[in-house]
Amino acid sequence: MVPNATQLERFRALTQIPGIAAHEMRVREYMKKELAKHADELVFDKLGSVFAVKKSKKPGAPKLMMSGHMDEVGFVVKQITPKGLIKFFPLGRTWEHVVMAQRVMVYSSLSGQGFPGAVASIPPHLLPEDAAKKLLSIDQMLIDIGAASREEVLEAGIRPGDMIVVDGPFVPLFGGKKLLSKAWDNRFGCAMAMDVLESVAGEDLGVDLYIGATVQEESGLRGAKTSAFMIEPDLSLVFESSAAGDNTGDAEEMGQQGKGVLMRFVDRTSITHRGLFMYATGLCEKKRIPFQYFMALGGTDAGEIHTSRAGCPSMTVGVPSRYIHTNSSIMDYRDYAAAKDFSLAFLRSMDREVFERDILSYSR
Repeated sequence: MVPNATQLERFRALTQIPGIAAHEMRVREYMKKELAKHADELVFDKLGSVFAVKKSKKPGAPKLMMSGHMDEVGFVVKQITPKGLIKFFPLGRTWEHVVMAQRVMVYSSLSGQGFPGAVASIPPHLLPEDAAKKLLSIDQMLIDIGAASREEVLEAGIRPGDMIVVDGPFVPLFGGKKLLSKAWDNRFGCAMAMDVLESVAGEDLGVDLYIGATVQEESGLRGAKTSAFMIEPDLSLVFESSAAGDNTGDAEEMGQQGKGVLMRFVDRTSITHRGLFMYATGLCEKKRIPFQYFMALGGTDAGEIHTSRAGCPSMTVGVPSRYIHTNSSIMDYRDYAAAKDFSLAFLRSMDREVFERDILSYSR
């Protein structure tokens, strides 16, 4: 099972667009263009999250919010040294082990131009023996774009606060089943939102569908909070690329690639609503959609959505991606296909009666 040519191009485009927290503008423009093709309207929160709205013709239809997030883990310019090197600050959780010597792109907010560079590393034979054995922290690293002075960097239009993104090309592996790229966390969710909306174009659904992507997830689930306040959803599915557990050497770890969609029942920021979880896993069994039980140490947008206003039954629907938060993350297309099958089955099965009987009844 491999993606078709249209999906391949969408995956390539989405993963290669630069967009860290609060710098999602390019991703949003791409999503606006694609979502508008099948939406009754587009709505935005004031931070930049975007949702396509598809209204039901059925009276009393519940609001279903389905979303990924646009931002990827990256950095911002912190300071520029007299020698023209750039000090930087992470936006999102980044492991120092995978930063040193990476190639990056530094984007000028003034011109939009990107400047290639590399995270500077001092060869170990030029360091004292004790220093060569220690891992540098990010605040000890520098980015070199080839400038000779602070003035050259400033003349290029680069300023503190500008976006820095790791370089990670999109490359299909093993005939296209595995897909290597930066930013699967969470351009997977962006692709899923567009794919699901396209698939139900022309259908009359039993829900008022709000489907799209939030901003600033990696820096504190901020867009999820503002979007949920705006939409006031009755229930929510969050599309998220989660850390795979099959590259640790332990076959029993949760999150095995190629084994299906991840059904998250608990993480650091939320406990999945029991009625929603039982309904979702039961639907997978009924439709014979491969799925995996999943728990995580991190959190997702569901952490903010499920406590919005009077509460919103919410669940994170994911795929296991190896090496997330690096420039070389790998997604298995079979898991993407299972996540899409589940999302469509859930969407097409949901209406006011099902919501009240099979989900909300667990809260009453």
